[in-house]
Amino acid sequence: MDGAGRHGAGPDDPGAEPGTGSARLVRRKTVLRAALAATAAIPVALAGGPALARTAAASGTAPELTPSCDDGDHPTPEQTEGPYFKPNSPQRTSLLEPGMPGTPLTVTGYVFGRACLPVAGVLLDFWQADANGAYDNTGFRLRGHQFTDSRGSFALTTIVPGLYPGRTRHLHVKLQAPGRPVLTTQLYFPNEPRNNTDTIFDARLLMTVRDAGGGREAAFDFVLDVPQDPGPGPGPSPSPGGTWAVGTAYRAGDRVTYAGRAYVCLQAHTAQPGWEPPSVPALWRAA
Repeated sequence: MDGAGRHGAGPDDPGAEPGTGSARLVRRKTVLRAALAATAAIPVALAGGPALARTAAASGTAPELTPSCDDGDHPTPEQTEGPYFKPNSPQRTSLLEPGMPGTPLTVTGYVFGRACLPVAGVLLDFWQADANGAYDNTGFRLRGHQFTDSRGSFALTTIVPGLYPGRTRHLHVKLQAPGRPVLTTQLYFPNEPRNNTDTIFDARLLMTVRDAGGGREAAFDFVLDVPQDPGPGPGPSPSPGGTWAVGTAYRAGDRVTYAGRAYVCLQAHTAQPGWEPPSVPALWRAA
């Protein structure tokens, strides 16, 4: 992983100037997440924009953003698996057990490929320390795997991991898209004092985290090195029965017709196959 590679700028990033490629790509991902969240059955409080986590560094400046998906951009950074990985974990989305101490934590997000399209059927294998900073090396406590759904989304219910000597707070995860290599990495929590002293810590792997209902909610989007066809280029292509067209850059307030009905654009985006007005209420409202 080339740490000097291009990364997308977040919506509040001063580097995301209007008309730049980075700003366009972040808008594309924001729109896609909004469209996916419109039909998702997972908490969407953190899904209003890209999960491009950022935190204040010791110098007071923001670190680089988690890589955003883009044609030809860099995937989520790899990290060491450490000494505590165990294969054959049980398939489950919740790692909680009766009487387990610790602060409840929910982690949600999406897995994208290189063209910023969601990837279904991705294996995610999570493991972590308990509230006291200890790993279960004999059984499968706080270990489990799951698969992304048809929208490329995942949801993990667990606890906030404890601290142990030499490391900041973190979650381990391995991801593998069907027929693709395994990505091993770690996820981190913002504003942790040990982030500044942990030699493995990578700010690009920070989750977006907030307090909620006596626990914590976190969000993170992975980008895997999965080749994808981004669809038609910027040249508009006509759509039968209306003015909506794949490849057209629409702005909020624009009006189109599709299959005999009129629609008003709710969010700026570039139209892609599958984003027809009746299919994505996050993008279009019937006029």
